[in-house]
Amino acid sequence: MSNHYQVIQQIKKIIPPLSHALHKGQAGRIGILGGSKDYSGAPYFSSMATLRLGADLAHVICEPSAGNVIKTYSPDLIVHTDLSEDASPAQVKETLSALLPRLHVLVIGPGLGRSESMQSAARTAIALCREKNLYIVIDADGLWLIQNEPDVVKGYKKAVLTPNVVEFERLCERVGIDTKSASDPLSLAGRLASSLGGVTILQKGAQDRVTNGDETLVNEVEGSVRRCGGQGDVLSGLVGAFLAWGKSWEERKDSGDKGEPDLKSSQITLLASYAGSTITREASRITFARLKRSMQTNDMLCEIGPAFERVFGPSIPEGEEGEGRVPGSPGTGEGHQLRWPGRRRDSLI
Repeated sequence: MSNHYQVIQQIKKIIPPLSHALHKGQAGRIGILGGSKDYSGAPYFSSMATLRLGADLAHVICEPSAGNVIKTYSPDLIVHTDLSEDASPAQVKETLSALLPRLHVLVIGPGLGRSESMQSAARTAIALCREKNLYIVIDADGLWLIQNEPDVVKGYKKAVLTPNVVEFERLCERVGIDTKSASDPLSLAGRLASSLGGVTILQKGAQDRVTNGDETLVNEVEGSVRRCGGQGDVLSGLVGAFLAWGKSWEERKDSGDKGEPDLKSSQITLLASYAGSTITREASRITFARLKRSMQTNDMLCEIGPAFERVFGPSIPEGEEGEGRVPGSPGTGEGHQLRWPGRRRDSLI
């Protein structure tokens, strides 16, 4: 198990530079499949979190009733209102097949709901992502689908599941893991990941546990004591954004860019999950310090950028070398002198 500083250094390797050489879309194209008659906030939180982190494009794929509302929240989002209750499975498959090649990653679940039409759309989306080898994050009612049909995702190692306490217990029960009498409760997430064929589990709790069954990372970064609804949606979007950056890193490496650092593709889901967890906790901590009990998830969105800077250091455009002192919170490098030699960015402690 690596310590926090070591993991952060690994995550830095997949963060794209701020460079004039990049064009729109190379810093992340993320899709959020969710948004139904009763839920329009969750896909908004998830998609806006990706943009506030620094992704280029966020697509929301939802029911028309939700999409018409989400469009009024922000002009920065691309909203596809194609998941009508009347749409046939073949029509949904055609729509998603045309859209997925435009994405680096798909987040499935925020505001999805449990209607047959939306659950069917999620099932179709997962199958298509597996065919196209696309990273996926599954949260909220996307996990309801997995609870009922675990084979939909079983064995797909580019999938990240982000269950809360209740969702985690349901998933464990579905695959035959007894959470009540387990001799080692801390091993449960690893057992679940292994039972699902090596997917990555981000078990949310007082400490977030990230595991693929073989390797486990424990995130103890301080968050807040406020538990307003929607923070899990922010987390799913942030994990998706880091996965998109991991996908871009893979593409650059596969294209023969010898300047890319040595990193195993199998580490991408672990690192992206840990990174998303860290930024969510830091943004929540900053927001709570400012607003206390009145804090709402919408207030967190504007703190995602500052949280990123505190964890990873200032975002300096490529080629503009400099030094500066970075404010931060415990465990993130508070007060360390940072240098940015060219493209690679490493903290010097």
